[in-house]
Amino acid sequence: MAPILGKPVSRRTLLRTAGAFTGALGTLALLQDGAIVPQRLAMADPATSFPDVQFDLGPFMPPAVTYDGIPVGMPPVHTVFLTATLSGRPSWADQSRMESALRTVEANYPYAPGGIFTHVSYSDNYFARFPATVVDATMPRTLSGDLPVLQRAVPSPTDVAPGAHVLELRRPAFNVPVRMEDNDLLFTVRGDDPSYVADVVSWLSGSNKLVGRTINSPRFDAGMRITSSRAMFVQIGLPRYVAANAGFAWQSFVNSDSPMWMGFADQQVDAAAPAQNVTFAGGGGIHLSTATPGSYFDNGAIQHLSHVLLDLEQFYLNGRDPDEGPDTREPFDERIQYMFHSPAPVEQNPDDPFYNGGGPTNLTMRGAIVRNQFHGAGYAEQSAQQFQRMGHLSTLQRSARTADGRPIHIRIDGPGFDAMDTTTGRNTPKLQFSGFFPSADFFATMRANQSSVDLLEKYDLDEEDHGLERFITATRRQNYLIPPRRHRSFPLAELV
Repeated sequence: MAPILGKPVSRRTLLRTAGAFTGALGTLALLQDGAIVPQRLAMADPATSFPDVQFDLGPFMPPAVTYDGIPVGMPPVHTVFLTATLSGRPSWADQSRMESALRTVEANYPYAPGGIFTHVSYSDNYFARFPATVVDATMPRTLSGDLPVLQRAVPSPTDVAPGAHVLELRRPAFNVPVRMEDNDLLFTVRGDDPSYVADVVSWLSGSNKLVGRTINSPRFDAGMRITSSRAMFVQIGLPRYVAANAGFAWQSFVNSDSPMWMGFADQQVDAAAPAQNVTFAGGGGIHLSTATPGSYFDNGAIQHLSHVLLDLEQFYLNGRDPDEGPDTREPFDERIQYMFHSPAPVEQNPDDPFYNGGGPTNLTMRGAIVRNQFHGAGYAEQSAQQFQRMGHLSTLQRSARTADGRPIHIRIDGPGFDAMDTTTGRNTPKLQFSGFFPSADFFATMRANQSSVDLLEKYDLDEEDHGLERFITATRRQNYLIPPRRHRSFPLAELV
């Protein structure tokens, strides 16, 4: 691996060029003063081969850290989701150029959290550029339903979309219609140092500069055009830092030990499946498609990408200024039930359930790290019936786990902070959501269960006791197929 010397992209350069990439470089620039580049305890031996599962970063990441008996694996601090369209079908030569581009990144940055991880995935728009006979011969199908594993994304039952359930408590500023995107491909660029991530994003976008040297950016006969760039950051304390710098009224409510905007971590090790288990070929006894080892897309999976606005003023202050009338702030006891389930899995701070998250002071992370418990696929309905409320985690678990409680998905979501799709034009807290799933149908079912409109109506629940739905608004969605590493560069091009 070539050594990395200095910062390839300065903060000034990031700020100057940020407008070209829909805010991602601007977000990275804002974080350069607050984010810490961690000194990771371990990484893979240099002789470790790249896994065929593109998104299997496990061999290259340090071991999990245990907080109060709960193992937590923190991902690379920074991620940029870079979407693009093509003007035509990629050629064989394009396939070689794409592989050369990805290997150029790997030759100039270590494949490690302190360097850069890059993977690429492709949408149904991409596969529509190829003969149907070729696609049908290689695309796995679901064992239940006999559907192609890759399908277009659909609105969730609580998105702002025709025919969806209308959330009366969703405030006007967050009443933004969702749209199904039409990109061809998605680059996911990850690393601990924002300047390295920005350098690779800029190079893929046409800067012709990498690690401070002139290196031609990739050019394709298929005419790739960058359509959006979205920055995500995951680090303990970083959301609180950003909120304080922005001067939000609810800043003091954010747990300073949390890596997420809502004060609770979702990086618990037992909340995610081993990478192989969510592939089309499967693993660990989980196999949900017709793919078999050795087939074209065997070690591939579905990558969903969505862009979500967060109404944190309502989440923390119930949408009102506590200085103007009755105290309507949301205490820790309420927020943890919105996020997880009822009854609350840990108790709040009895002296002050608001400041700094309001969690229990006897825990190391003051309630930011909570065990991801599985009470069974039927617990959301039991909770609706017994407690007249449902938590976000319990609704997801209606279909997200095996009968014995093992997850069948991997989330790589985290905070964002930019102006994309906002009604105000100002930087707004986001959830940049992405994850890996055995099929598009599996994700659609899981997201519908998260909404649990059926249970909301069956038990006539109050909307304010409906998990996180009123606080989140997805404005963009798209599904992609992330192929095995051996076919990561414009798959199928060699077959036509």
